Amino acid sequence: MLPPFYALPAAILLILGGALSCFAGYRLFRIVLGIYGFVLGAMLASSVMGVTNTSGMIAAALAGGIVGSLVLVFAYFIGIALLGAGIGAVVLAPAAWGYFRAGDPPALVVIALSVAGAVAAMMLRRYVGIVATAFFGAWMILVGGLAAASQRGARAASAADVWILYPLAPAPGQRWVPFAWIVLGLIGTGVQLGITGRRR
Repeated sequence: MLPPFYALPAAILLILGGALSCFAGYRLFRIVLGIYGFVLGAMLASSVMGVTNTSGMIAAALAGGIVGSLVLVFAYFIGIALLGAGIGAVVLAPAAWGYFRAGDPPALVVIALSVAGAVAAMMLRRYVGIVATAFFGAWMILVGGLAAASQRGARAASAADVWILYPLAPAPGQRWVPFAWIVLGLIGTGVQLGITGRRR
């Protein structure tokens, strides 16, 4: 949460960061991860401050954003490898073993397929990165756009009011939002695959 005076600039930053992620996310992957980490860290850290403590909210948002950026940038490759290992252990090992024999797979099969899953995920991280950044960026554009639109028509805020970002439910009851997100995400994926995310 932020003081209402900062709501419109924050919404504009969400739109710009979302556009960067949606259309050039893989090319600028570390920057995009830093943006996501900053937004997430700022949201979490500023929400623990009191609504009347303006300077505390801003300081907490900045500190939380910096920590969130660092954590997300350094944790990405570990997360991709763990995701692949999890798919290998939970999905591939039982399916492959069950095809040949009944019962649970032995530990060596689970370990081998976990390693194979981690390696495969790291090899395919380009495509995972392109699709993820396109769709996360599209969602940021929508969240920022809806926040900016609501701020332009908002009433005058009192000193005790705060602006709270609702990233998972930016427009309750608006049935067009998921469709706009999918279309914008697909456009971003196409732009990255065809132009900005191509191998040099």
